[in-house]
Amino acid sequence: MAPSGASDKGIHIENAQGAISIGDHNTVTHIGDNVRGAAPAVDPAQEELLRAVRTLREDLDRAVPTPEVQALTTELADTEGEITGTGAAAPGRLARLRTALTDASAVVGLLSSGAAAVQAVGALLGG
Repeated sequence: MAPSGASDKGIHIENAQGAISIGDHNTVTHIGDNVRGAAPAVDPAQEELLRAVRTLREDLDRAVPTPEVQALTTELADTEGEITGTGAAAPGRLARLRTALTDASAVVGLLSSGAAAVQAVGALLGG
C-alpha cells in the first residue's frame, strides 16, 4: 500500500526480506540465512566434532607424515571445511573420516585428541 499522498504510479516496497528483482533481465541470488557472511548454524554434536577435528589436526602436525597420517590430515581438513561451510559434515564425509581414523590408528591411538575425534564421529554415525 502506498503512503498517503503518494501517487498510484511506480513501485513501492516496504519491509521486504529475501530476494527481489524488478524489471527485465535481472538476476537474483538469495543466500538464505547466511546473510552478511554469518556462519551457518552448527548443531552441538557437529560443534564437538569440529573441535576434535581441529585439535587432532594440530596434534598430527607433530606426527611422522606417513601416507595414512597424510590421508587423515586431508580428511580432517575437508571435514572442517564442510562443517564451517555448511554447518554439518554429511554422512559420507563422516564415513570417510572414520575410515581414515581407522587406517591411521597406530598414531591416532596415541593421541587423546584422536580418541575424542573417534568418539565424536561415532556419536554422529551411531556407533
